[in-house]
Amino acid sequence: MVEVLMESGGQEVAIAESGGSRAETPTECTPKVTHISPTTMNFSPLQEFYAGQTIFITGGTGFLGKLLIDKLLRCCPGIKFIYLLVRPKKGKDVYQRVENLIDDPLFARLKEEVPKFRHQIGAVAGDCSTPGLGISAADRATLAREVSIVFHVAATVRFDEKLKLAVSINVQSLKDVLTLCKEMPKLKSVIHVSTAYANCPQDTIDEKFYEPPIQANKLIAMMDCLNEKLIDDITPQLLGKWPNTYAYTKAVAENVVKEEAEDLPIGIFRPAIVISTYQEPIRGWIDNMYGPTGVAAGAGTGLLRSIHCDGSIHANVVPGDMAVNALIASAWDVASTQRQGKDAIDIPIYNYVCNENQITYNQLKEMSAKHGISIPTNKAIWYYSFRNNKYKIVHLFYVYFLHLLPALLIDTATLCVGKQPSLLKIYKKIHKFMAVLNYFTTKEWKFTNNRVKAMIEKLTPEDQKNFYFDIKKIVWDTYFQTYMQGIRVYLIKDPLDTLPQARVKWQRMYWIHQATKFLLLYVFIRISWAAISAILSYTV
Repeated sequence: MVEVLMESGGQEVAIAESGGSRAETPTECTPKVTHISPTTMNFSPLQEFYAGQTIFITGGTGFLGKLLIDKLLRCCPGIKFIYLLVRPKKGKDVYQRVENLIDDPLFARLKEEVPKFRHQIGAVAGDCSTPGLGISAADRATLAREVSIVFHVAATVRFDEKLKLAVSINVQSLKDVLTLCKEMPKLKSVIHVSTAYANCPQDTIDEKFYEPPIQANKLIAMMDCLNEKLIDDITPQLLGKWPNTYAYTKAVAENVVKEEAEDLPIGIFRPAIVISTYQEPIRGWIDNMYGPTGVAAGAGTGLLRSIHCDGSIHANVVPGDMAVNALIASAWDVASTQRQGKDAIDIPIYNYVCNENQITYNQLKEMSAKHGISIPTNKAIWYYSFRNNKYKIVHLFYVYFLHLLPALLIDTATLCVGKQPSLLKIYKKIHKFMAVLNYFTTKEWKFTNNRVKAMIEKLTPEDQKNFYFDIKKIVWDTYFQTYMQGIRVYLIKDPLDTLPQARVKWQRMYWIHQATKFLLLYVFIRISWAAISAILSYTV
């Protein structure tokens, strides 16, 4: 049953309470009122496209999904309704989950500017890991009758996800979404969100289809026939050139679009590594530890000292809010591009990557350190001491002597005083996380993004301003200042009002860090001198 969110029961969440700050966005996204006739206001072309439309979003409870919901409701005032596919979880029904969702500080600005937005959201009970998306017949009929725009954002983004689950969510759910879309007579646009790294065995990735590692139907049949242990055993052989189950299943899913989209008005959106917001709705908002964010958080808290990474290669990172703006524009672009029949060559693919304003991993590290050290967290356990190590042997030296050895000593001391040791377990998780990143931090790809650049040119100046996603306009130093603040406030859960105490603690840890380095150097010199003296005395 579709649950409509009413105005009552909401809770205002002030930005100040979370330690965040209101973004100074390029525009105020006027007009901001809802429930109006499209003919009564002067909409921009992009806003006019969404006016009066009913939208279906999968993955609305994820990072990109939440940003998409916020942006659509704030800056596309003529939207009729948004259906969110939500599964019950941890004893909460879909209505409770969406209520919890909109209590996130991310939606504080939306609550202020569009206070009646809850009338525009409905929760549809379902699950992308179950056949037919787990949607009831009644809800399916409602969606088929009313929906005109679909964003398939749902995915399991864990690199080391079990292949069986990754296939069900990343491949089978897409097939189910396309089947549902074919039942929608009002359909204007469908966007499947993939990843820029779906075809990562290629050195150059153009905005086109590539051969998948396996046909989707064969892979799904294999998952249905084999038990999970056998699937786990053969996963490395199935992956072949693909580094993980995420990229592998995303490559297979893209071929599902190619083979089964038929004459649907569909496109594929491939974002690069999506990190925190740049300007809206609040600067620096982030809710996950994936990729560079986890590295920055680990380094900032003093846990992470090294990562196997070639610092000279380009870090293809894009801000979350800009990625969502490009996603919204891509649905408009798909609808305005007439496909010629069922030929898959006409299906537009959008590589949203950082080509025109590139930074290297070393620059990313330097800016993260610069701004992270200026706002240290009160939850740090050691002073910042982190580096990118291009050579694996050097990285392993750091791992053994700066991660595992200190962890072993501290856990031993903890055990001796009758407490439960935990640091080695934490490092086990950290090293597993770093291992799945190695493939992406030691290899560089060349991407083309001509379709995205052409899409920017198609937009009016007003839409370019309201839905900005031109990578050239990012000031990276400014961005990383808010990125590091966002990690501190939204991930580490350390509000900015603890900053004075944190700086006192940080200064103390700095001198402890320097004293430790001096002590280790002294011990090294003494041992070296003793060894040299022994050798000299033996030779004499």
